[in-house]
Amino acid sequence: MGSEEEPQEGFSKMVNPGKATILALGKAFPHQLVMQEFLVDGYFKNTNCDDPDLRKKLTRLCKTTTVKTRYVVMSEEILKQYPELAIEGLPTVKQRLDICNDAVTEMAVEASRVCIEKWGRQISELTHLVYVSSSEVRLPGGDLYLAKGLGLSPDTQRVMLYFMGCSGGAAGLRVAKDIAENNPGSRILLATSETTIIGFKPPSADRPYDLVGAALFGDGAGAMIIGSDPDLSIEIPLFELHTAIQNFLPDTEKTIDGKFTEEGISFKLSRELPQIIEDNVESFCEKLMGTVGLTDKDYNKMFWAVHPGGPAILNRIEKRLDLFPQKLTASRRALMDYGNASSNTIVYVLEYMIEESLKKEENREESEWGLILAFGPGVTFEGILARNLTV
Repeated sequence: MGSEEEPQEGFSKMVNPGKATILALGKAFPHQLVMQEFLVDGYFKNTNCDDPDLRKKLTRLCKTTTVKTRYVVMSEEILKQYPELAIEGLPTVKQRLDICNDAVTEMAVEASRVCIEKWGRQISELTHLVYVSSSEVRLPGGDLYLAKGLGLSPDTQRVMLYFMGCSGGAAGLRVAKDIAENNPGSRILLATSETTIIGFKPPSADRPYDLVGAALFGDGAGAMIIGSDPDLSIEIPLFELHTAIQNFLPDTEKTIDGKFTEEGISFKLSRELPQIIEDNVESFCEKLMGTVGLTDKDYNKMFWAVHPGGPAILNRIEKRLDLFPQKLTASRRALMDYGNASSNTIVYVLEYMIEESLKKEENREESEWGLILAFGPGVTFEGILARNLTV
C-alpha cells in the first residue's frame, strides 16, 4: 500500500505516511422510530403510569434535550412478550439480555456491512476488529458474534471494550489508531452498538434520572474502518488521526454511576457533570493541540466533533472555549436526529462533519485541523487531534 497516487476528486489533502486514517463510516438503526413529541404519551401508556407530576417533568425534559427523533429497539411487541419489563421491582436481567444481545449484534452487523461497502475493499482484507458496547453481557462477547455474522476470517484479531459509556466510540478509535500504526498494512473494523432496553424501567419519583434517560437516549450502531497508508486508487481517507489521549479525573467516579442489577442497568448522573466537563475541557484540549503548535487562538479555526452527551454539555463547551455557534453544528444535529446513542454517536457526528465539509458554499471556512472529543464514566476524557481530509 502507498499514498503516491493522486487523491480522488473532492479530497485535496494528502495523508502522512504511517498515520492512521478513517477510511469509511457506516451506521444502522432499529426499525422503531420515536418522534419526541409523541414519546411522553407512549412511555406512560406502555408502563401503565398515570402520575401527573412525572408526566409533566418528562414533558419538560423532552423539550430541553433538543432531541426531535430517535430509534429504539423497544416496541409494543416486545412489551407484550415481556410485560414484566414495565413492572417495578421484578428481576428481568435474563429477559433484557436475551433481547439486547441479539439486537446489538444485528445492528452492528448491518452498520459494518454499510461501512465495508463504502470502503470498497474485500471483507477478507480486514485484519482486526474492535467492538464497543455498554448494552450486552455474555461470554464469548459480542465481538465474536459480530465476526461470525460478518463472516470474518478466524485469523481476525479481536479487541472488545465493554461499559465505557459515551466515551466508548472515541476510546475504540484510539485503540484502532494504535493497532493501525503498529501493524503496517492492517485494516481495522471498529463497530459500536447500543440499546436502551438494558436499562428500560417504568417512571418513578425515586429515580429521577430515568426520566432524563427516557428523554435523551437512543439506540443504534456505528462502524468505521481505520488504516494507515491508504491505497488511493480504492480507498478514500476521511480523517487523519494525529494524536490520541485519554485522561480520567481523580475522585469523580461517582459522577456517572452505573450498576448492573437484577432489574438491568441503573444509572445515576450527577448534576455537576456539565460543570466538571467545562472546568477541565480547556486544559485537555491544550494537551492535544500543543503537539502541533495550536493554541486557544486557533479554536475557531478548527473543527469540533464533540460527542453530544446533552445540550448542557455542548453549551458549556461552547461557552468556555468561546466557540462560534456553527462549530458544534454537527454535534447538535446528531443529538437532534438520533438522541444520545452512547458510543455510536461520534460516528454520526463525523458523518455530519463530512457533509458540512463538502457543501459548496461561498466563503465557507475550511477547518483542516480539529478535535474529536467524548466524555464517559470516570469521569474520563477521550480526545483525538485529527485532520479533516475532505475539506
